[in-house]
Amino acid sequence: MAGKTGQSYSVTSFFCGCGGLDLGFCGGFEYRNEQYPKLPFEIKAAYDFNGSCVETYNRYFKCKAEVKDLSQINVSQLKSTEVLIGGFPCQEFSSCGPQGGLDSERGQLYKVLVKYMQTFKPAIVVGENVINLMRMNGGKVIETILKDLRNCGYKVEVWNLYAPDYGVPQTRNRLFFICVRDDIEGFPAHPKEKFSHKPRSIAWAISDLEGITDESVPNQSEYFEASRAKKGNGQGDETNERDKPAYTIRANPKSRVQFHSSLPRRLTVRECARIQTFPDNFVFKHSKTTSISQIGNAVPPILAYQVAATIANFMQKSIQ
Repeated sequence: MAGKTGQSYSVTSFFCGCGGLDLGFCGGFEYRNEQYPKLPFEIKAAYDFNGSCVETYNRYFKCKAEVKDLSQINVSQLKSTEVLIGGFPCQEFSSCGPQGGLDSERGQLYKVLVKYMQTFKPAIVVGENVINLMRMNGGKVIETILKDLRNCGYKVEVWNLYAPDYGVPQTRNRLFFICVRDDIEGFPAHPKEKFSHKPRSIAWAISDLEGITDESVPNQSEYFEASRAKKGNGQGDETNERDKPAYTIRANPKSRVQFHSSLPRRLTVRECARIQTFPDNFVFKHSKTTSISQIGNAVPPILAYQVAATIANFMQKSIQ
């Protein structure tokens, strides 16, 4: 087990997607001329059902993800690591999704985390999902998930994090399930809300891209030319306000991607990635729809970084 020696902690990543949560845990990237130093975590294994996401992931990360259906995987055949992370599928809990909850097959996928916890007893587990999960069935859904996690022998807290409070230029709430094995004393500190009174705007994130129409910045030439809905203000047809955080980048955009705050067009793939706080060298090579879906499904890397940094600090002080 790593401790104050400076060695890294081994990590398994479930439902890794294109890698937003993983990038936050690894650190070692630059975003908007700010450095996010490397953290003491090393991804040893990563898995996702979506082959396109895995292709995007593997272009960036040293550890190569594998395409696996985690609902069918034999957890006992995986490797034991000190940390388990995973943004378990949110579609059945999202207010914009089918809301099948725990009655659906996808809604049961958090149990893959539970099986890993029961089998390998990692020191720390971090799960992530949408805020609507708290509201479903009058709170019974989240109570069930918490009970299952705690029954594995873990102390569990749910952190409801509002992304603009942590420097993300986008209105987005996410839940983080922070689990610490019962035999470990203490608990990671809640990350500090450094931007609660001064949220970053969409202009701060993407105004430097306004004059770029080619691929000198990857993915900046790619955007949908779809017109607005003829009636009403359809989801995705909103125009961003320049001095405020952007609307949430959605995981199911098709052509309904919000409009730029200053230009008469929808946001580009790179602008969506910027709003989600991916560095510019994190490149998306698929179709516009696929790329923006990957971006929208991801955990914003600098939000994940704030979570990972406080966990790293805790582990270095508390685990020998």
